[in-house]
Amino acid sequence: MTTVSLDSTTLAAAAYDDRRETLQLDFRDGTRYMYSGIAPNLYHELLRASSKGSFFNQHIRNDFPYVKIAPKN
Repeated sequence: MTTVSLDSTTLAAAAYDDRRETLQLDFRDGTRYMYSGIAPNLYHELLRASSKGSFFNQHIRNDFPYVKIAPKN
């Protein structure tokens, strides 16, 4: 997975694994979550969204299974 920095006040970075359809999101507050069941087109829509945080809240948050994971130091 390659990490992409995001221009967002909520999200700091995203990394996507297309084989597993998992999306790792790093938040500006330092938390990190891994979402599963994310189709490639949804990931690309997130990257193209004018507001990444709003897109996340409307299309990903509460709609896909996730786990909180420890951030890298």
